[in-house]
Amino acid sequence: MAPYQIALYAPTGQVPGGKTSYQHLTYAQLDAEVNLLAQGFIAEGLQPGTRVAMMVPPSLPFFVLTFALFRAGLVPIFIDPGMGIKNLKRCIAEAKPEIFIGTSKAHLARLLFGWGRASLTRRLQVGDRSFFFGVTPLADVRAAGMKHPRVDTSVQELDLGQHVAAILFTSGSTGAPKGVIYGHAQFNAQIAALKALFQFQPGEVDLSTFPLFGLFAPALAMTGVIPQMDFTRPAQVDAAKIFAAVDDFGISNLFGSPALLRALANAGVARGVTLPSLRRVISAGAAVDPKILRQAVRLLRPDAQIFTPYGATEVLPVACIGSDEILGETAAGSADGRGICVGKPAPGVRLQVIAIHDQVIGQWSDQFCVPQGVVGEIVVDAPQVTVAYDSRPEATALAKIPRDGAAVMHRMGDLGYLDDQGRLWFCGRKSHRLKLPTGDMYTEICEGIFNAQPKVYRSALVGRGAPGQMVPVLCVEADEHLKKEQKLLLSRALRQTALAHPATRAVEEFRFYDGLPVDIRHNSKIFREQLKVEVDRA
Repeated sequence: MAPYQIALYAPTGQVPGGKTSYQHLTYAQLDAEVNLLAQGFIAEGLQPGTRVAMMVPPSLPFFVLTFALFRAGLVPIFIDPGMGIKNLKRCIAEAKPEIFIGTSKAHLARLLFGWGRASLTRRLQVGDRSFFFGVTPLADVRAAGMKHPRVDTSVQELDLGQHVAAILFTSGSTGAPKGVIYGHAQFNAQIAALKALFQFQPGEVDLSTFPLFGLFAPALAMTGVIPQMDFTRPAQVDAAKIFAAVDDFGISNLFGSPALLRALANAGVARGVTLPSLRRVISAGAAVDPKILRQAVRLLRPDAQIFTPYGATEVLPVACIGSDEILGETAAGSADGRGICVGKPAPGVRLQVIAIHDQVIGQWSDQFCVPQGVVGEIVVDAPQVTVAYDSRPEATALAKIPRDGAAVMHRMGDLGYLDDQGRLWFCGRKSHRLKLPTGDMYTEICEGIFNAQPKVYRSALVGRGAPGQMVPVLCVEADEHLKKEQKLLLSRALRQTALAHPATRAVEEFRFYDGLPVDIRHNSKIFREQLKVEVDRA
């Protein structure tokens, strides 16, 4: 790795004229800072495996701290503030961290809401000083590291290959967030799969609008740029700041949620923006509407694509497809009720589709598989499959299928099928399927038909009533504010659309929303459980 290559840029504010100012670390500087902090943790007597709750915003300290924890063999617990106060307290209680590292604002919230009272033994604050009694500035830990000779504190040296590396929480879009236990082996497999899938090259420049994905940039020998934005509101991003960062740094890789991509596409097309430095855009968190893709690709050079990898916190990547194939072929299938094509399996991934089953599966058998083209539950076998949830044995048993001794396969909780080209088509979450008296309806199959219609931005199919007796209701978010008369006209048009397709003929009721409820992390996953509660009350 080139020691003088810039590893990370982070925004510090603005200079006269409105341009964003940045600070940076070279790879040599990053390594030195990481080693000092890791050595400080060891000097302070922290043992490998100690759990550390982190509430630090995307910044140079966030990256230094994360890599230092890895290097010292400590276990970072990545806390997403957007999950809400109630979920935060529950998740911290389940993870049982011994150490809490955060900003002054995070420590104030910790005191107010009682986070981690039962497990915390040490409290550290980012920066040179602390404003709270019993909270040590992280600078003191770094100073402790300076008093000790430089030693190799890598995870290999500490022999942590089989130990817990980190705990990442799911978004909670289908229930309470769950802590996913990552080992170093899973992280290494993830990095290898991403490199093989996207052909990242050393020296590329990455702009990640999702902080955790930004951690891959240094691991892939790229230069990472932290954008100036509110990471909990990607849908409201200031597109001009993203465009400026792409131009200023010659960004070659951009990662963003579908909601952020929509904001960039709308602004870019309106302003006539082009982004010739980009080799690829990667969008994850939910499926990207083909209408957004058609706009977004207009910002890119002809040989660049927008890739939409499929996966989950528990296993990523699983499959991937590019905008050329979507717009050239599969979008038409989605509009005709085939579901959403998420592409062929990523390198090293083996996909299976099994009969839909809501109970624990104690041991894998090929007899569970359904024929090609039949909708079933998606199961993944890959080196990056995580083996368990933290403190959730029941959830682990439901999500994992033992195979060949210690190995496990992951049940995605998603429904789909494989086509004759080996591509995976996503048909919706298993828990979101509608159980009607006449049979099951799958959300993405139906929504793809309606979403292709003019004036529809996105939709969510939910069922009123109890399983087996549900009545389908389509919740619609239009691409602009509609008056009462316009909603009536659109309802009639959507009913005509429903009648034209066997999969949607039962849909007769349409409810309109100025904005469907979505997750904080990506602003893209629709909270269908919340919609069902509202529909049942109506």
